[in-house]
Amino acid sequence: MPPHRRLAAREVALTGLALLVVACNDTSNLPAPFFTNVVDTVSLFALRGTAIILPSAYTLEGAQPVRTDQTTQLDFAFDFDSLGAPALFPTGAMNLGVSSGLQRATQPFDPIKLAPTEGYVFDKPVALDTGTVVLVRSRPTQCLFSALVSLYAKLRVLGVDSTARRLDFEILVDQNCGYRGLEPGLPKQ
Repeated sequence: MPPHRRLAAREVALTGLALLVVACNDTSNLPAPFFTNVVDTVSLFALRGTAIILPSAYTLEGAQPVRTDQTTQLDFAFDFDSLGAPALFPTGAMNLGVSSGLQRATQPFDPIKLAPTEGYVFDKPVALDTGTVVLVRSRPTQCLFSALVSLYAKLRVLGVDSTARRLDFEILVDQNCGYRGLEPGLPKQ
């Protein structure tokens, strides 16, 4: 290798080593959080029986409602189950691969500070009613610092309009890869 290329390769290696040392000093191995957690109010419309131009699903990556005719990158969708009850459907329940998960919370929305790592349902809808609190684990998401990880969120049902076939809820999504904090503000490591 020519000398100038050896020097450039050595600088890249030293820079990489310096970044590795900084990362190793962080006991959580997570980069500093970038996204601020905020509570947002969202409406979704049923997969069936509403205009296709209305959003019926939600993606934690980007924290936004999406239309299922425009993407398969979603974490849950709203519809009415086979008995006519409102429900959220994780990807596995829609035959889109078993990758996102939902679970009914056992406590109210505000006191939930950290998303659990277990207990999610991947292949069945979760029935809803006004006041229901649901925890969400996203499909695996590619992050800059690591392999695929999940994002986490909590939501509270504000209301279901069966006539309009609409679900209104508030949601807090932690879009910081590797973090499970579910409080407003920058999540703690």
